[in-house]
Amino acid sequence: MKIYLASKSDRRYELLKQMGINFEVVDVDIDESCKENETPITYVRRIAIEKARAGKLLTKNNLPVLAADTAVALDNLILGKAESKEDAINMLEKLSGCTHNVLSAVTVIDQKESTKININKVTFKKLSKKDINNYCESNEPIGKAGGYAIQGKGVIFIEKLEGSYSGVMGLPLDETHQLLSDCILT
Repeated sequence: MKIYLASKSDRRYELLKQMGINFEVVDVDIDESCKENETPITYVRRIAIEKARAGKLLTKNNLPVLAADTAVALDNLILGKAESKEDAINMLEKLSGCTHNVLSAVTVIDQKESTKININKVTFKKLSKKDINNYCESNEPIGKAGGYAIQGKGVIFIEKLEGSYSGVMGLPLDETHQLLSDCILT
């Protein structure tokens, strides 16, 4: 059976391919702004659900729709996607030498709507200004939550990871498998 992936993320695309899932991408566009006083867990859950619902509205059949969202949170403050080199530098300076949370929510809409949350702790080593500037010159952090990509050069900043590597990438495979098992893998 095939599903729809309501995401523009190349990483989610690659991870679903790795799982052997037959899917088609549905291009959804929602407002991903954080609401006032919204916690990181509430935020990722809401965005994943909104993406899945938007994807369901665009599809013309009863195939399941999967969507996900990932946020980097430092002391309950959501660090969004780096929009510029300066933005990435600012985020990486905040993350330097600290432990932060990476939260990913996955939603599948089939006969019912289900969401699972994955929370990971990532500790960065102390970063020099040179480390940060060299990394940001690569443009890799642009468009990445927290200003880094664990699947790229940003991996060298990580001193310790407690949790799911794929969850930090943006699609926790265990939670995704659990949700899809209910509708297509059985």
